[in-house]
Amino acid sequence: MIYNFNSTVQDDNITLKPCAYLHNYNPDNVITNKLYKYYIDKAPVFLKPDAFKLREFIKNHIKYGDNKDILYKIENGRIRPSKQLVDSLSSMLQGNTEFIMIDDQKVVLETAMSIAKKLKPDKKQVLIVEGGPGTGKSVVAINLLVNLYENGLVTKYISKNSAPREVYSTKLSGVKTKTEISNLFGGTGSFIDIEPNTFDVLLVDEAHRLNLKSGLYQNLGDNQIEEIINASRFSVFFVDDDQRIHIKDVGSCKYIESIAKKNGAFVSKLKLESQFRCNGSDGFLSWLDNTLQIKETANIKLSSNEFDFKVFSDLNELKRIIFEKNQINNKSRLVAGYCWDWISSKDNTKTDINFPEFNFGMKWNLKKDGSKWIIGDDSVNEIGCIHTCQGLELDYVGVIVGDDLRFENNSIITDVLKRSSNDKSITGIKKLIKENKPKALDIADKIIKNTYRTLMTRGMKGCYVYCCDKNLAYYLQSRIEEINLNLKVEKLLEIDTIRIEPTVNDDVKYIDFLPLYSLKAACGAFGEWQTVNEDGWVKVEGVGRLNRNMFVVKATGKSMEPIISDNDLCVFRANVVGSRNNKIVLVQHNNYIDSENQGSYSIKKYTSEKSFDKETGEWQHEKIILKPLNIKYKPIIIEEDDGFLVVAEFVSVIKI
Repeated sequence: MIYNFNSTVQDDNITLKPCAYLHNYNPDNVITNKLYKYYIDKAPVFLKPDAFKLREFIKNHIKYGDNKDILYKIENGRIRPSKQLVDSLSSMLQGNTEFIMIDDQKVVLETAMSIAKKLKPDKKQVLIVEGGPGTGKSVVAINLLVNLYENGLVTKYISKNSAPREVYSTKLSGVKTKTEISNLFGGTGSFIDIEPNTFDVLLVDEAHRLNLKSGLYQNLGDNQIEEIINASRFSVFFVDDDQRIHIKDVGSCKYIESIAKKNGAFVSKLKLESQFRCNGSDGFLSWLDNTLQIKETANIKLSSNEFDFKVFSDLNELKRIIFEKNQINNKSRLVAGYCWDWISSKDNTKTDINFPEFNFGMKWNLKKDGSKWIIGDDSVNEIGCIHTCQGLELDYVGVIVGDDLRFENNSIITDVLKRSSNDKSITGIKKLIKENKPKALDIADKIIKNTYRTLMTRGMKGCYVYCCDKNLAYYLQSRIEEINLNLKVEKLLEIDTIRIEPTVNDDVKYIDFLPLYSLKAACGAFGEWQTVNEDGWVKVEGVGRLNRNMFVVKATGKSMEPIISDNDLCVFRANVVGSRNNKIVLVQHNNYIDSENQGSYSIKKYTSEKSFDKETGEWQHEKIILKPLNIKYKPIIIEEDDGFLVVAEFVSVIKI
């Protein structure tokens, strides 16, 4: 630290020769073990019987007494980074392609550097940089760290979560030792009693994870944001409001700005827009926000060419794919929501995340790799959580979604009580539920949704998902445009919330229940009046009074999206009366083939073109057009009535 940061040592070319004298330590072959050779060579260790050796060491390095008050100068020397340190950091970045900046990342860096070069002692500066997952917040922060040091400014990269700073310090190691590099990184809770303006710049990554207070029990200091601003002349906060995943997270853009202005700082705000993760797809992030019902966007469907997102029904298949991807470059991992207890931390023979139906069992990330789990050599054999991967990125991520996220009644449901009691991010939520249930559930809802949003955006090239809730799996799959072959989605008939009864009592038929037919059977039963057997009975509510002209069919294909999706259970009413024009109908057309069904039956919007026959005085059909609602599909044009029959009109989709 003295060598890297003390101006007197640099300017006066003072040589430093460290050593350690443990005057009461008896030799035991432990502290002098070869494991510590690097440090002992650099700073020799002298133990209890080594007083004479220490004397020789001092005589070898000190020839004359100090008549220039060197210790006084060192003690009062200005703190600034040494040229050697700056050169080392610069060379590390130049050889590390993971920290190359493009587009608006450079704009943020240049703006921050411009502010830093004009700092005044009596005016604090705060820059808030807002950006979603993969927009390069950490890339800018690391590049800023180096650029600021090159300009002689004392800077530190800090984050609440230890994982990013541990990983980045490891990735930057090579020229400097891990210890020397780690001095550039620190936690957010270490600025309580520090002198004002000790640092020129503090770079706060993952600032949405800031807490109100510091310490193990959140009982130290008054306000982390205020303390960071006080400790530096210039503070840069990198924030994503939708990645707050802990009940004690307070670092929103709005709150940081309010604290900065309260402390008299001048506030600047910038936004990182360009997406460099998730295959560079802004569309995927918008789709995910919409799908998880975090916020409404126009991205209702995800195209397979936007991002490699797949839903798996076989957990072992998901594991196999992730392990296969990981063989490429050790950048693929399994992660999960915190719905399983960490029992392996006390009993290493046990697994934490178990699915007996798949004969599947894996452990949470072990303490062996600690915060560097995401880059560990063997950590693909463990499952990571939000705390070991937030702020970091992979090529492919496999996400196990626990029972804390479900899909019911057309809504994403969060259930905080399904979270493990080991999860500290919800500590205190049960007490809050008793005191203020609506507020508690709203906080829990945001934490759970943001957790899965964060997990699902760790992969730069792909995200693969397994859901404990089968309804959620089906819902996610239904919002992907292209059906992927990796998913053997459970048939809709097997989804718990829509039960298909093989038979019901006569007294509830056509009162509470309607028969379920295939398209062919429905056309046979209601078109040709044949006797056919139903596939079962479905309870139907919310469509008015039922009658014997009504029935249920399972739709096939996507031509009628967004009103009718593939595998939707639809209620129809036979014996169509009045005009059929612009109605959605079930038709039979023996002389035509529907590309979706590969047969003579279709669900389409009915329109017709007519002409007036003067001889008969009647309107005649020239052609009937069966229109899909999805513009990607072509209409079916019926030019001959022979073999064509409108069987029934569409009433409603039975909602899950």
